[in-house]
Amino acid sequence: MVRFGKKAAVLTAAGVLAAAAVTGCSGSINTDAVVATVGGDEITLGVANFYARMTQGQYETYYAGMMGTTADAMWTQEAGEDQTYEESVKDGLLENLENMYLISQHAADYEVALTEEEEDAIAEAAAQFDEDNTDEAKETVSGYRKDVEEFLRLATIQTKMDSKMKEGVDEEVSDEEAAQKAMKYVFFSYTSTDDSGNSMELTDEEKEDLKTDAQSLVDRANAGEDISTVAEELGQTAYDLTFDSESTSPNEDLIAAVDAFETEGQVTDVIEADTGLYVGQLTSLLDREATDQKKASIVEERRQEQYDSLLEEWRDAADIEVDEKVWDRVDFEDTGVTIITSETEEAATDGESAEDTSEGSSESTDGTSEDASASEDSASE
Repeated sequence: MVRFGKKAAVLTAAGVLAAAAVTGCSGSINTDAVVATVGGDEITLGVANFYARMTQGQYETYYAGMMGTTADAMWTQEAGEDQTYEESVKDGLLENLENMYLISQHAADYEVALTEEEEDAIAEAAAQFDEDNTDEAKETVSGYRKDVEEFLRLATIQTKMDSKMKEGVDEEVSDEEAAQKAMKYVFFSYTSTDDSGNSMELTDEEKEDLKTDAQSLVDRANAGEDISTVAEELGQTAYDLTFDSESTSPNEDLIAAVDAFETEGQVTDVIEADTGLYVGQLTSLLDREATDQKKASIVEERRQEQYDSLLEEWRDAADIEVDEKVWDRVDFEDTGVTIITSETEEAATDGESAEDTSEGSSESTDGTSEDASASEDSASE
């Protein structure tokens, strides 16, 4: 098991995992080999492999099952553009590392530097990792002090630079730009569920009855009855929705119809879709809470656009060269990495499979791990 001690948890905002178990075997690599150069900096294979293996563990532990595959088979799946999933993920990883070096190179422009306390924490984290793990485990993930320290240095600077690179955007957003309306809508589905939970298509006769109910809802709501109450009488549910003209869910025709209203309380005609019928009622021309949330979202989008623009500018100005032969030495298919936390190990002690019950470390709002302890250390081939 590859284990991060509690000191490393302080820096998990940088993307470092609280704990990882390593399965499979990996041949020895030259960690000083250069994967890429970014300006005057070299990305060594040790740093790149460490970052790659920790990320690999997240994918294999949490995402493989969601994708309906095994960790072993996941990496050979096609990811589009004539790439395997492994190639696609590795491309993203290397670009992230290049960006981390670019950000570090520009940190002084923003008066960002590591404090003595941060440098001490990084050194302690790397030392604890070195102490807690076997030579075999460290060889698999390049978990040596110099590589762990360099990655944590880059990641910590990136975290500190995030807010700096997003400063100065226009934070003024008008109600008109962010305006969010509100509606209540009812969906009459063309399918039903039997006692066994199976979905069944309604008959043509049942669909006609449903249309009658939907038209009744329209008529009664237009007559002043509460749409939610009438929907409930008809065995349906009225849902609240905030939206604007760019919204598409749950149905574009429904959105367009309600968005065209100029008076609160107006009700649509029955709107037919492939899966059922919709009826909507405008309840607010300007939902204050939703509009304020949209304003915050717009400001954050501006910040992210500025961040991305800076990175693109720095990438264009930098001389970046990649040695593909060196980067190809990182092979996910032959070496597995599984994330494991202390909770997982306790479950395994009770007779459950640690691999089956793995869960990621809990992260607080500032990105730091709240529980990064792990027990025994081992590595298996």
